[in-house]
Amino acid sequence: MTSFLPRSRGARLIPSAFAVVALGALAACGGDGDDTAQAASAAPAPAVTVGPENVAVVIRDSIQSGPAISGSLQPERQATIRAEAAGTVTAALVEPGQRVTRGQALARIETSGLAEQAVSARAGVAAAELTFQQAQRDADRATRLLSAGAIAERDAEAARNAVASARAQLQAARAQSTLAGRQLGNATATAPFAGIVGVRRVSTGDVVSPGTELFTVVDPSSMQLEGNVPADQLGLVRVGAPVQFSVTGYPDRTFAGRITRVAPVADPTTRQVQIIASVPNAGNALVGGLFAEGRVASQARDGLLVPGDAVDQRGVRPTVVRVKGGKVERVNVELGLRDDARELVEVRGIAAGDTVLRGAAQGISNGTAVRVSAVGDQAGTAAGAATGAAAGAPAPRAGAANGPSGTPAGSTPGTRGTGATGGTGAAGGSSGSAPQR
Repeated sequence: MTSFLPRSRGARLIPSAFAVVALGALAACGGDGDDTAQAASAAPAPAVTVGPENVAVVIRDSIQSGPAISGSLQPERQATIRAEAAGTVTAALVEPGQRVTRGQALARIETSGLAEQAVSARAGVAAAELTFQQAQRDADRATRLLSAGAIAERDAEAARNAVASARAQLQAARAQSTLAGRQLGNATATAPFAGIVGVRRVSTGDVVSPGTELFTVVDPSSMQLEGNVPADQLGLVRVGAPVQFSVTGYPDRTFAGRITRVAPVADPTTRQVQIIASVPNAGNALVGGLFAEGRVASQARDGLLVPGDAVDQRGVRPTVVRVKGGKVERVNVELGLRDDARELVEVRGIAAGDTVLRGAAQGISNGTAVRVSAVGDQAGTAAGAATGAAAGAPAPRAGAANGPSGTPAGSTPGTRGTGATGGTGAAGGSSGSAPQR
């Protein structure tokens, strides 16, 4: 009789052996997981990459602060030459942009009869002088005769009256001659000072009357800025304060001047106060009518400067986020002057050469490691990400026709693979035989 007991025991032992092996495998897997977790917790956190646009370096430079000013440029000396006599313009002697000297003739006007009147007036002066001289001699003679008792008193008095009358006639003749000479001179328009002809409004042949505009002459060696400042900042404006501004046409150049006059009243509509600043113009770069924007440099000194958006003023005290030793730290600072034109702020509490974060990078937590990327690094990272995404796209699976998942029967699913340039994608499934049951 055959016994089945040994076989039965063997059948029961085989699962036990598999159970022991499985428990060992689970224990091994559990041990590897704990080691991995401990290694991950012990590894340092990766550094946060910050772009160069969010980084600034503390510099030591001069800073100026003061109220903003805007206005237009005008020549300090400008004259409009008008006709002082009626007549026809016989010659326009200068052109716009031409430099002229003081007293130089600009135009001539033909005036009929003025020259003859001037000659007649001078002749009248000569005749009046002779009459006066003769009357003076007659009066002297009458005085001597009166002393000798040869003539009566009334004759001597008549001689003296004749002298007075001749003197008055002489004065009138001289005035008439002066007037005729002035009228003759008014027929020629001259430059009142050395400068440049800005505008010419007449041409040869034009008929003009007294008061007609002929030319505009400007002195470009000195300009003046006619600007306005807010009334609430009037305390920062004083006569003699320096002014710095830029004008249209010279965007990369700064001009300077000094305040010469401050209006005693503010504009009731705009609540702004007009100021006049004298601006040297040695190179004649500035021209009248240009629009200017700048500021009154009421305060100026050297200090440590950072961009305005590098200072966080939301707390009780202003702070900056400094990178020191590759890690972020917040530092309390004291603020000084603010340069609105250059968007810089004076700070105290940090050193020149320190690196500070600005903009959105200020939200990085204290103690976080950071790395500043160069422009080239950012471009390379973007290009690599794009290429990696293209290279790591999921590839068509070989067994797509064999099942909904694309994995043929008897095959194992594909694993995630790394793209050639850093992108990750799914590799196709690998074919294999399933174990026999």
